[in-house]
Amino acid sequence: MSDTRSTSAFSIIRRLWPEVWRYRVRVGIALLFLVAAKLANIGVPLVMKSLIDRLDLTPKPLLIPLMLLVVYGALRLSTSLFQELRQIVFARVLARTSRTITLRVFEHLHALSLRFHLDRRTGGVARDVERGMTATSDLLDWTIYTILPTLLEIALVCGILIARFDWTFTAITLATLAAYIAFTFSITEWRMRYYRAANAADTEANERAVDSLLNYETVKYFGNERHEFGRYDASLVKLEDSTVKSLKTLAVLNIGQAGIVAIGLTLLLWRASAGVIAGTMTLGDFVLVNAFLVQLSIPLNYLGMVYRQVKQALINIERMFVLLGEQREVEDQPGATPLPVHGGEVHFEHVDFHYDPARPILRGIDFRIPAGHTVAVVGTTGAGKSTLARLLFRFYDVNGGRITIDGQDIRDVTQASLRAAIGIVPQDTVLFNDTIYYNIAYGRPDASREEVIAAAKAAHIHAFIESLPQGYETGVGERGLKLSGGEKQRVAIARTLLKNPAILVFDEATSALDTRTEKIIQAELAEIARGRSTLVIAHRLSTIVDADQILVLERGHVVERGTHEELLAERGHYAHLWALQQRERATATESVVAVQA
Repeated sequence: MSDTRSTSAFSIIRRLWPEVWRYRVRVGIALLFLVAAKLANIGVPLVMKSLIDRLDLTPKPLLIPLMLLVVYGALRLSTSLFQELRQIVFARVLARTSRTITLRVFEHLHALSLRFHLDRRTGGVARDVERGMTATSDLLDWTIYTILPTLLEIALVCGILIARFDWTFTAITLATLAAYIAFTFSITEWRMRYYRAANAADTEANERAVDSLLNYETVKYFGNERHEFGRYDASLVKLEDSTVKSLKTLAVLNIGQAGIVAIGLTLLLWRASAGVIAGTMTLGDFVLVNAFLVQLSIPLNYLGMVYRQVKQALINIERMFVLLGEQREVEDQPGATPLPVHGGEVHFEHVDFHYDPARPILRGIDFRIPAGHTVAVVGTTGAGKSTLARLLFRFYDVNGGRITIDGQDIRDVTQASLRAAIGIVPQDTVLFNDTIYYNIAYGRPDASREEVIAAAKAAHIHAFIESLPQGYETGVGERGLKLSGGEKQRVAIARTLLKNPAILVFDEATSALDTRTEKIIQAELAEIARGRSTLVIAHRLSTIVDADQILVLERGHVVERGTHEELLAERGHYAHLWALQQRERATATESVVAVQA
């Protein structure tokens, strides 16, 4: 996930705007509150000037100008009050927009093809989405309610200076603003390279951390903790270097900004002091000019920070939009209809497929699974057996030929209805880090508790679950590692039974189990396959001797087909594989007997 395709700020904001526009009433009200807050903020120095001029009279006034004090206090309160009201009104817009965009990315990731997910790094993708989610709300808040109001405040102050004083005050103020903005923008653009580098290093470090923790057992088996620490630290060193450079350049930026404001303020006070001495300005005017520039320097400093944050937010959102820009390899056709399943007959018609055009996987595969029958596929590693299951689920589209269910091309029906009609028990059952109940109910999340328990009973795992202290609420751990292989397979069987599909796929479902457990699970698989069209992808030939038809796959071609007895009689590839496995089993049995003896 190192894609760094650039996305412009305008295009990002344009993509976010439709989400914001849904809440235009809230946005409008929040803007009114913000304008009121800025007007109150500008009014504070004006009232202060009037107070000073009243109190600077000779002789001294007999009464304190109470009305001006009340107005001053009200304006101070109004500045904070309207800001907070703006926050209250706009909070829902920020949170909902961020949620909507993040959910869209999550949905898009699930819609991408298996090819993308085989290449991705989980930690990096998760980090990009997490940063993008935060940056979305920040970007909207800063652009709409910080940058625009600050520009409004600058315009109001410049207007007052022009109206009240000579042109030199406005010229100094505008020159200070221009120098400040030009310096901030140029230095910030220069600094962005370090922020991008820090982001990339942060993503890489997260990828390596997640990858290492997910493979905790493998790390322990080989005693490679120090190696993992070294790999992780190499990424952290990059992150450290980029962060240090970013902080150092930030200090340069802050010093330059403070210097520009100090020079501007000094020049303005020099002009104001000359005016007071000449009698053309009052002491209140002197305080007003000072207050205006100090008041402007605060949002200017904030504006500089906001510009940096906006640039950083754009980079974070850009990486999230890169994910959104990933093309869906498999999509529903326009006008695709749900798949009506009548019997569940599956037909692979002269199917060709490749992951890479230079390396064909399947060539001219043609076979039929009649409704309620079982067809097994065997062959050496890399022959393309598991690819058949992926094509049937339409994780990829075929490059030639077609696959039909009850005569309907699976490319013409919706993916949701297609996958609802098929259930799978894979070789490596990966469970969610949740309870046993949740993992069984995942087959049909809207199922009742009684239905979940019935599925567990049918998979012969109910008694085991009930024997656990927490029963169905027992956690299974990361990827189900707290359960044994046989227990995980029974959970997978229960989950598939709950789904109640018309078509079943067993993808080497028992090859990772010991012989005793395999025989038990195999009987359960045969039981749930009864009456369903079943595709069995097998490594151990002893598990598929009762299949209605067996296909032998070699280098993407079906080289033999028939029943177990027919294929043995042919004395071809299947018979050779059968003889090899029988010899291996006999050798293994002799070894066990010898050890026991």
